[in-house]
Amino acid sequence: MPRASVDAHPMVHWTEGGEACVALWRSESAAPPPRRVLIVDDAVTADEAYGVACQGTALLWRGDFQNARQMLLALARRTDRPACKVKKPSTAAEAFHLYRQMRSQRARTLGALLVPLDADYAIPLRRAPDVRQACAEAFGPGQQPSLAPLRGLLGVIGAHEWRTKGIEIAALGERIHPHYGVFAPIRSEYVDLVFTAPLPALSASSSVAFDIGTGTGVLAAVLARRGIRRVIATDQDLRAVACARENLERLGLAPQVEVVQGDLFPEGRAALVVCNPPWIPARPSSTLERGIYDPESHMLRAFLRALPTHLEPGGEGWLILSDLAEHLGLRPRAELLALFQEADLTVVDRIDARPRHPRAADETDPLHAARAAEVTSLWRLAVR
Repeated sequence: MPRASVDAHPMVHWTEGGEACVALWRSESAAPPPRRVLIVDDAVTADEAYGVACQGTALLWRGDFQNARQMLLALARRTDRPACKVKKPSTAAEAFHLYRQMRSQRARTLGALLVPLDADYAIPLRRAPDVRQACAEAFGPGQQPSLAPLRGLLGVIGAHEWRTKGIEIAALGERIHPHYGVFAPIRSEYVDLVFTAPLPALSASSSVAFDIGTGTGVLAAVLARRGIRRVIATDQDLRAVACARENLERLGLAPQVEVVQGDLFPEGRAALVVCNPPWIPARPSSTLERGIYDPESHMLRAFLRALPTHLEPGGEGWLILSDLAEHLGLRPRAELLALFQEADLTVVDRIDARPRHPRAADETDPLHAARAAEVTSLWRLAVR
């Protein structure tokens, strides 16, 4: 069987047709390049492909592209078959960790099916779509031939479609266009909370707000549309900074909202500081999950610790946070309240909203009980 070796850079080396081959390795999940590569085409069966993938061998597809998509679906069906002997979790936390393990194993298996990309991101397979613009948006200008998991490539295509058509935001009456790798505001309840919460009285005379971890810029846009005269939005991710700037320019709010790259707070103080951090204290398995998972609540803790020094006297900090972690047994409410107290913050008010996304009603979801009980809250915080 052809073997691949790992280079110091993200490269894949393999042998094909008796010749040594090399290509750039593309993986948003930061998975290492495959050590073994098997060349396959339309003749391989789903059972054969599944057996090879489960052994840790990558399958480089040389057949019809649409057949590759069908193969991915067939691998997913086999991966999703219920195991014969799985111990039923005894706690919500155990169910969560088991769920994460299963998702990780599923991602590894499905990520084994690879497709080639030319230097300009064209796919040299029969009936392949034109993904050059989608890949350029996600990865930047093409450099050299590469290999990518088909599953990840389909994610790139989906992200391009979201970026093109945008997401309707009722609070704005307009669309927000997320970029690849930037958390999309599909869950509208947190946007609605920022749209309806009463602004602090101080904002009338000191109309400056900070939006920490702005992502697409949606909350900064809502604040600007609510009459905040100057908003400074920050994000440490360059993709998010570019995305927020593009959205705010499209909405005609660029003169009102400044987007800067930085970790948490800009310099100075504001009458209102808004933050919607990742809500589950666990390690993300890819850069695409950083909008959901916050290891050891690092961002949450850092935000609360520094918030008092960035609030004007009489100002408020708005923390928008789901309580899903509480229902999963990962962070009790008492721990969150203790973080407020340690930062010398008091709760002015709390406004709650129930999630409206489809997974909250999906009874087949292993985490259904926690998702069904989830509440997203806007905590209005002030310095004691």
